[in-house]
Amino acid sequence: MEPKRLYKGREKMLCGVCSGIAEYFNLDPTLVRLAAVALTIWWGSGLIAYIVAAIIMPEPPYNG
Repeated sequence: MEPKRLYKGREKMLCGVCSGIAEYFNLDPTLVRLAAVALTIWWGSGLIAYIVAAIIMPEPPYNG
């Protein structure tokens, strides 16, 4: 069995970070996006975390 990998999602709104996290944890991408917005509004750390994740997370492999 192949290990699970975290990639940017194919369902992109900005960079695909939230949809990639949602795919990894089998969640609805809208819930992850709402959580990211909430973190940004309440603590301000969500925006920084999103930018870092957008730079670090790899693109998904192309499957034909």
